[in-house]
Amino acid sequence: MAEYYIGEIISLLFMAFALGMDAFSVSLGMGMQQLRLKRIAIIGLAIGLFHIMMPFIGILLGKFISEGIGDFATIAGGVLLLGIGAQMIINAFIQDTKQLIEPVGFGLLVVALTVSLDSFSVGLGLGMSGAKTALAIMMFGAASTILTWTGLLLGRKVRGFLGVYSEILGGSILCGFGINILMM
Repeated sequence: MAEYYIGEIISLLFMAFALGMDAFSVSLGMGMQQLRLKRIAIIGLAIGLFHIMMPFIGILLGKFISEGIGDFATIAGGVLLLGIGAQMIINAFIQDTKQLIEPVGFGLLVVALTVSLDSFSVGLGLGMSGAKTALAIMMFGAASTILTWTGLLLGRKVRGFLGVYSEILGGSILCGFGINILMM
């Protein structure tokens, strides 16, 4: 029984890292704007908060859906994770490098919402598969906050080549979890 919980925690940790990689890649670009440390802290906290709210809503909705459709919900959750991962990989290659929105005020909310939309879908899949809600959302929020801060700080030093690779890595991890759920 303890092995099951350790396995679930490790799976959620990898998933949190994969979701945070999207925030990391976006924050690399924002970090190249030479933001002040206070702004970096605010951006990281905002993205982390959205990575808590969005999957929480998704998990609640996923649990509601799974009660009505049973085993099909697990398959749908696996397909959803696989699709999100594939989308992240594809977007890494067709990404536009222009910064359209400044991470201040309403622009910060738009950036945080946009970066965390994939975590809503993952939360939906997790809710269908019966994951631990509090543990999942706290891991998602912490990982995305830390990875956002890391990306913003590294963005000051690095000039863009890590962004594509981090999104590919995150997408690959989500694809792997989707395939794992489908194989069960």
